[in-house]
Amino acid sequence: MANRNRRMLSRAEVSVTREIAYIVGKARERDCRVVSLGNLVLFSTETGDAWMLDPEDGLALCLACDGSKQDYRVHETAANFQIEWNAQYRIEQGVFTVATRDGRVRSITGYPTEEIQRSTKGRSRGRSPVARQAQDARREARPT
Repeated sequence: MANRNRRMLSRAEVSVTREIAYIVGKARERDCRVVSLGNLVLFSTETGDAWMLDPEDGLALCLACDGSKQDYRVHETAANFQIEWNAQYRIEQGVFTVATRDGRVRSITGYPTEEIQRSTKGRSRGRSPVARQAQDARREARPT
């Protein structure tokens, strides 16, 4: 993936749904891009796929597959947004692995994993949400 221009957006310019539309459009064009938006990372691939990631929690949402927009739920207001995540992901040795809620697991090669990891550096805790919930439950169960 070639280096692209980077620019910072003001809060007024930031829109999750607008960035989703942008990255899905790039996927349709089969143009590989990686976009950081706060704690989120969106990317498109030359194969026409597009994803949104939450690196801190290891969450993933497929936005496009083979150039076709997928069904997903994202609600945005002027003050905040909500994303209905439907998968967890990890990147190991250049392989993007995603596990969906229904138990399906896919490992995909050829994604811009190095660029994704560079854009998420310092934000990933390295633990799954389930592991964090278990640790939080143990903390709450401790006697005071």
